[in-house]
Amino acid sequence: MSERIYLFDTTLRDGAQTQGVDFSVADKVAIAQALDQIGIDYIEGGWPGANPTDDSFFDKPPKLSKAKLVAFGMTRRPGRSAENDPGLAPLLNSQAHAMCLVGKSWDYHVDVALEIEREENVRMISDSIALAAARKEEAMYDAEHFFDGYKANKEFALSCVKAAYEAGARWVVLCDTNGGTLPHEVEAIVREVTEHIPGDRLGIHAHNDTENAVANSLAAIRAGARQVQGTINGLGERCGNANMISLIPTLMLKMGFDTGIAPEKLQEVTGLSRLLDERLNRVPNRHQPYVGAAAFTHKGGLHVSAVAKDPKTYEHIDPALVGNKRHVVVSDQAGRSNVVAQLAESGIELDDAAMRRLLDDVKQREFQGYAYDGAEASFELLAHHAKGDVPDYFDISRFRVMDERRHNAVGKLITESEATVQVEVQGRTVMRVAMGNGPVNALDTALREAVVEIYPDLAGMQLVDYKVRILPPPKGTTGTDAVTRVTIESEDDDGFRWSTVGISANIIDASVIALYDAYAYKLMRDGVR
Repeated sequence: MSERIYLFDTTLRDGAQTQGVDFSVADKVAIAQALDQIGIDYIEGGWPGANPTDDSFFDKPPKLSKAKLVAFGMTRRPGRSAENDPGLAPLLNSQAHAMCLVGKSWDYHVDVALEIEREENVRMISDSIALAAARKEEAMYDAEHFFDGYKANKEFALSCVKAAYEAGARWVVLCDTNGGTLPHEVEAIVREVTEHIPGDRLGIHAHNDTENAVANSLAAIRAGARQVQGTINGLGERCGNANMISLIPTLMLKMGFDTGIAPEKLQEVTGLSRLLDERLNRVPNRHQPYVGAAAFTHKGGLHVSAVAKDPKTYEHIDPALVGNKRHVVVSDQAGRSNVVAQLAESGIELDDAAMRRLLDDVKQREFQGYAYDGAEASFELLAHHAKGDVPDYFDISRFRVMDERRHNAVGKLITESEATVQVEVQGRTVMRVAMGNGPVNALDTALREAVVEIYPDLAGMQLVDYKVRILPPPKGTTGTDAVTRVTIESEDDDGFRWSTVGISANIIDASVIALYDAYAYKLMRDGVR
């Protein structure tokens, strides 16, 4: 039987310290339930008594089937008993199954920040952990700045963690609080600590300030630690924390540990990663290991040919193991093999004549500046046009956009966009005018209003991302002759997303081309004829 590693997720506390992140109670409940569903051992819900959101969350915590809910806080204050400390009371009175208490383990902080005797700091740790262990199912100690403290004063740092262990801590967690320790240092120090505290009582909490949080966590596991802390997608203060989404499959698939997560549940890590992004209204990181949309995406023609023969050539695991899938993109680095593979992935079959037309079209368009890497919807439309089985749903015969910068009725300076579009749709000429908070928004609104009566499916889609890239101008021309590439990402009511691309010397024209493809792809995917 493989050895057990215990997973401790700190997204609801550490993640909430991320700049721009503000979890609601509903967010925290949904994330906690998702973590419990996948099989996480411990979920740190926050700090009772620190803010109204955490108080509300702990007042009515979600029902968890497997995970233990953990309340986070500090060891008792100097000069107080643990029983009478106002900071510990909310944790002790909460409905959390366990408590995780942070305390100093670096003599510098004790001397300068707390300004107390070092022996008092050790007593604070011991007293607090003993009370937590008596009142809760489990008590844990987060040894803040442990690795810096160990390098500065080994004896004192060890006295802090040994005090927690001897007071009854189920887990003594070694924290690389400023993220500055490197993997070889972590492994050596943790191995030395195991001579004093058993590895099955040690945890690791790593920050990502040198891009080593995952590596440091794995190094600690190699040295004997058996609990690992991290956040979904590496969320956290400054540069973030160890990414639990990378740690879980690495521990299971690469190192052979039992994490308590069933193999079939491992397939849910991609969904868990995207759930957090959805709650935060963030675009998922396409290049995130294991779960990103580009994690198993192949672009170079030689790579595609090799993957077609043996996926292990360029894929370190089967994407399906983590709920992801293989993608082959069409780009200026691709050959016929990429196009064939992309067509196969999309379920499109072309005869030889249609294939030649498509290859010629792709080559010509990429020369103009089109890029179908990341705009798969536009590529599928191109393939269907080569096949001749997708209609021209409507024609944009003319459009006009005006921007006006003025003072409104209350004297505030504003900029408004107004778009006029004329389309030919099913033998009718339709003109619409719309206002927007930008030219593309105004165009999208006017165009949607012009065709939604004929194509009601379009009412259920929206634009969620808009990117512009200015391409180098042709030789012999000036910089103002540069070509503009616009990529638009759209989403429907079911959460399905697709990307389209447009090219023109005019940014508005390029946007209209990408908009048309977005609408056409939605209609084609819905089977509209």
